[in-house]
Amino acid sequence: MIEIVLLESLSVRQVEEVRGLMHELNAGIEVSGKMVRATVEAPGTRFFAAVEDGDRIVGCASLCVFMSPTGLKGSVEDVVVGEAYRGRHLGRRLLEAVIGYARAELRNVDLHLTSRPQRVAANQLYQSLGFERRETNCYRLVLRSR
Repeated sequence: MIEIVLLESLSVRQVEEVRGLMHELNAGIEVSGKMVRATVEAPGTRFFAAVEDGDRIVGCASLCVFMSPTGLKGSVEDVVVGEAYRGRHLGRRLLEAVIGYARAELRNVDLHLTSRPQRVAANQLYQSLGFERRETNCYRLVLRSR
């Protein structure tokens, strides 16, 4: 059985499972174990996991919560389900858990997420859950210390 749980810490094996999921989401990025742990333990982040057999992570989603002058915001990040587990509605269940948490715990919050247009099924899922596509530009500036 697969449960959706909110995790505040990870075992060494779970860190590696999350790293593998991030590689499935974007093979071009390198995610360290330190980055995974920092994400899960960050005070403004809620880490939701699809967990099989009590502790094996087969999917995940992060909710990053912050205050802006226009109100409380939640950025849904890194929603991914392992390839072998797709088609079982785990992505939907993960997002329903994120939305449910936001409704119950944060109440007055705007949730945002981005998704590449090529991810057709994911975009359909987001819209079916009530996310509205916005006409906007998304920019990125990568800053790295040397």
